[in-house]
Amino acid sequence: MRRRIFLAILATVVLALALAGSGTYLVLRREANRTSEENVRAEAERLAALMTAARESETAQVNQQRLVASLRVEGFSVLVTGPGGRVRGELPAGLDPDAFDPELLVAGSTISGRTGGDTWAAASAAGVAGSTVTVVVARPTVPPRAPVGWFLLAGGLALVVGLAVAIWLSDTLTRPLRRAREATGRIAAGDLATPLPEPPPGDQDEVADLTRSINAMTAALAHSRGLDRQFVLSVSHDLRTPLTSIRGYADAITDGTAPDAAEAARIIGAESDRLARLVGDLLDLGRLDANEFSLHPRPVALGEVVAEAVEAFVPTAAEAGVDLSLDDASADAVVVVDPDRLVQALGNLVENALKFALTEVRVTARPVPDAAAVEVAVTDDGPGIAPGDVGHVFERLYAADRRPRRQVGGTGLGLAIVRELIGAMGGAVRAESPALDDGRGARLVVALPARIGEAGPSTGPEGPVPGAGA
Repeated sequence: MRRRIFLAILATVVLALALAGSGTYLVLRREANRTSEENVRAEAERLAALMTAARESETAQVNQQRLVASLRVEGFSVLVTGPGGRVRGELPAGLDPDAFDPELLVAGSTISGRTGGDTWAAASAAGVAGSTVTVVVARPTVPPRAPVGWFLLAGGLALVVGLAVAIWLSDTLTRPLRRAREATGRIAAGDLATPLPEPPPGDQDEVADLTRSINAMTAALAHSRGLDRQFVLSVSHDLRTPLTSIRGYADAITDGTAPDAAEAARIIGAESDRLARLVGDLLDLGRLDANEFSLHPRPVALGEVVAEAVEAFVPTAAEAGVDLSLDDASADAVVVVDPDRLVQALGNLVENALKFALTEVRVTARPVPDAAAVEVAVTDDGPGIAPGDVGHVFERLYAADRRPRRQVGGTGLGLAIVRELIGAMGGAVRAESPALDDGRGARLVVALPARIGEAGPSTGPEGPVPGAGA
């Protein structure tokens, strides 16, 4: 690119010099032609005036004849037109007779023109005995007297300056691009620790925007790499913990050292279920990311789906000593969703709330005022979410500052799955904290488009929607 910019600037300078030189030459040539024509016209008129003066003398005929002969000897063309129209004399070589207008000449006008490389002019005077004498002057057109030396000097200086500007400008324009190319090469090689120098805040040109975009991309990739590393570590830990329990109790049963074989088998089964949930969540996220997740949406009553999701966690809440309640004010709102996947998403929200709640988890379903939508909110009375974490809790394995009070069987991927599933069904999620008047608690909200005021779910064609999770 540097070479192309250099050549483009250099070509522009050369073209500008060529255009300036051509324009200057054309102007000078036009001026030279005009000057030549004025000179021959003046000369023709002066000679015609001499003819007139000779006619007015006492020996007019002799004087005019002598003057005509003298002019012809000096190379001028003199035409004598008699009263009968007979013309005596010859035109200069190469001059077209059709260029003469006899009426203008007889009327005393001076005519002029250019033929080949000559400029000519003709002027008439009254001769003796009713004749007309026409003097024709032809001179080579004076070529333009252009200051060629000065022009070449100025052009050479301009070319040198143009070369210097082309080198400087091409280097200045391409230096940030070369840095950007080197930076993207480092990024492609995996080096995310060397960003480009940040341009000044007031610099808003395209190169500065490109630099900021590359730095933002580098930061995003570094953040993504950190999340991936955290994801691998977290999943490895979540896999290792149940596997360690399963291996330990299995060895104890095999060795006959388990104090209670039935309890050991129960723990092995519970840890196996935990592994199955983790693998299932990983597969769900993988299918959502790969655009291979299928939904089966149909119109359903929102209240029924919310009640089903809450009822599944009543025993878990009772075992944890948490009051799990449902406040359904959604009336007869109808949503077009995959009911099984909506139950899964709402269940993940309830499961997450049970991890942090002190004594209470409240689920509410309400229509959004002045909007064809409903919101389902899951609120806990736990310590809440730090302000810096509120916008990130739905990212997979985001490490928030708060720690769960209890483990209720989750995998750490639930909220990320909620965001993907709800987004695939046309909804949105958000987090709010604090949720209670005393500054505690967190509220996770799901918003879905809905048809308010219908009597119940309408029947209609059902079918999968491939790739709905992308």
